[in-house]
Amino acid sequence: MEWWWALAFIFGGLVLFMASGLPVAFAFLLINIVGIFFFWGGEAGLGQLILSIYAAVTNFALLPVPMFFLMGEIMFQSGVATSVINALDKLLGRLPGRLSLLAVGAGTLLSVLTGVPMASVAIMGTVMLPEMERRGYHKSMSIGPILGSGGLAMLIPPSALAVLLAALAGISVSKLLIGGIVPGLLLAVLFAIYILVRCRLQPSMAPTYDVRPIPFREKMKTFVRYILPLGLVVFLVIGVMLLGICTPTEAAATGTVGCFILAGFNKKLNWNVIRKSFMNTARLTVMVFMIVAGSTAFSQMLAFSQASKGLVELVARSSLPPTLLIIGMQFVLFILGCFMDAFSIMMITIPIYFPIITGLGLNPLWFGILMLLNIEVAPITPPFGLELFVMKGVAPSTTTMSDIYRAAIPFVLIDVLVLLAMVFFPQISLWLPGLM
Repeated sequence: MEWWWALAFIFGGLVLFMASGLPVAFAFLLINIVGIFFFWGGEAGLGQLILSIYAAVTNFALLPVPMFFLMGEIMFQSGVATSVINALDKLLGRLPGRLSLLAVGAGTLLSVLTGVPMASVAIMGTVMLPEMERRGYHKSMSIGPILGSGGLAMLIPPSALAVLLAALAGISVSKLLIGGIVPGLLLAVLFAIYILVRCRLQPSMAPTYDVRPIPFREKMKTFVRYILPLGLVVFLVIGVMLLGICTPTEAAATGTVGCFILAGFNKKLNWNVIRKSFMNTARLTVMVFMIVAGSTAFSQMLAFSQASKGLVELVARSSLPPTLLIIGMQFVLFILGCFMDAFSIMMITIPIYFPIITGLGLNPLWFGILMLLNIEVAPITPPFGLELFVMKGVAPSTTTMSDIYRAAIPFVLIDVLVLLAMVFFPQISLWLPGLM
């Protein structure tokens, strides 16, 4: 069978299974079984499929994933994340768009604490939206910053998605994690600049209000009690990797221990919190490892059917400049993000994209960070981004999906601008990993 027929068969079957309502992970597993039976020698191929799946889910590089999830769950279930938001509220003075800026700052910190975008959006939406509504904030200035900063959890360590991408694509886990720091912080700064400028030009978007003066002594006490311990947890995750002291797995372990200590220090750790955290971590981990199993088998099926090789040769023979090709690939990711979740996008595209990238001699680490940033946009991209529906669930009842869509668009555009800057200036993402 020619490779293009094999590719059409594989993706046609995948679309058919998904359209029938089958969950994405099961759709991949089913098409893998059917495809490998045809392309990989019948029953012998199915036996090899089982061995490949076992090897994929026992990959040591994936060990940080459940620990990063556990970090986020401990912070979420114990209420430490909410305490951090309240602490930042005390430290922030009277500024245009004060609560919107607080959302960006808190979202950036929560991305380090939780590593799970939907958890960040749920926490900030529950805590901050009612106060923003009470203060007369326009929905674009209340919902938008929460959605935009919530997605930073995919870029800034600890990012379970980055670990998963690195493991599936065969690139350095630690360098991919560290590579997301500069783009993530750059996005946070641009979000803050956008809020300040728009609130200066349109003060009605975020009406100013009197803030109770906080004595310097109380601010320092708040900083030492809530922010400084958080900084130590950040160092236990990011600093030890950047200094070369720990591997990603060891950093995940030290960060998890740090989160337990932080929750205990704030007297918010109990058996109910621990039980819920471990149960939710187990659910998320099972979901991710099913994705790993399906994506690994999918990659091997594409290789055995010669579809991957055919695609690489087709691209190599084309006269497209590499930069234009990269932009085209990112555009496809962006369109997929309008309709699919981040994990499903990775399952479909990694087996196709990375053989092309390596075949063209491009830096896979750079492309991996580009892909992370693009996938970070997916959950807030209308009409089907998952974080949009999470926001709908926690927003006041007067909020419509149209309000949420309009609020998300400016932050999606900022994400796209940073993505284009990274395409033309790779050192934005490669500088920090280059120091390791």
